[in-house]
Formats: sequence, structure tokens, C-alpha cells
Amino acid sequence: MRKRLTGLLLAALILAADQGTKYWVLHGAHLTDGHTMTLLPILNLVLVWNHGITFGMFQNNGSKLILAALATGVIIALIMWLWRSKGWLRVLSIGAIAGGAIGNVADRLHYGAVVDFIQMHLGGVYFPYIFNIGDSAICCGVAALMVESLFGA
Repeated sequence: MRKRLTGLLLAALILAADQGTKYWVLHGAHLTDGHTMTLLPILNLVLVWNHGITFGMFQNNGSKLILAALATGVIIALIMWLWRSKGWLRVLSIGAIAGGAIGNVADRLHYGAVVDFIQMHLGGVYFPYIFNIGDSAICCGVAALMVESLFGA
């Protein structure tokens, strides 16, 4: 029971961090589309509205509610999986994925698109995608599940 609650707490913390940073980017930093704010030699903030899903797929206008509904179904399935899981790595991984997914669904329903703003680069070479805290949590959670699947807990 404690592990499951910890997974849900992690999901809530990621959701809070995701939504808080997006709120700051939109209302505190006042970034506008395409404006760049350099934070570190390897990190910029650049506001991008992602109307699709990963890598900008499915960006037509009618997909907002369909994508939100599909993601909500996935979140419900993740919470059910989290509740049935026993291992710490799996519970935390699923919590991270769920927290990030909930943040992106909230954006899609509130703004009609997901707020992306983190741009990584090194020596003039830019990572090709701009992302957010929720995206990072989803990717880290999936990577941890893959490691667990390949190598055991």
C-alpha cells in the first residue's frame, strides 16, 4: 500500500512541477512564440505550442478532444497498473508517466495544445525537440520500465 501511495504522490509532484513551470513560462517569464531565453550554456527556454503528440504527429484541428480522451484512457490504465504493481521501480516509473501524461492532458484541455519550452543544446548542436517537465517524466518512466523489463528490478 505504501509503495502505491508513493507512486501516486510522485505523479502529483510531477504534475505540480509540470503545471507550475508552464504557468511561470506563460505568465512569469512572458515568453512569446519563438522568443528564446538563455538560462545556461546548454539550456534555453523557447515557447512552442504542440498541437499534436510526440514529434508533432496528428496536428489537425479536430484531434484535440480525441487525443485528450485517448490520453485519459491511458492514464486510467496506468493508475490501475500502478495499483496492482509491487516493485518500487515499477510503481515510481508508472507514477512518473501518469503525472506527466496528466499535465499534458490538462494543457490540451485548457489551451488546446501542450506547452513545450525546454530546449537543450551543446556546442551549437540543438536537440531536435522542445519539451516540458511532463514529457521528461514520461520518457524517464518509460526508460526505467524498459530497464526493469530487460534486466529485472
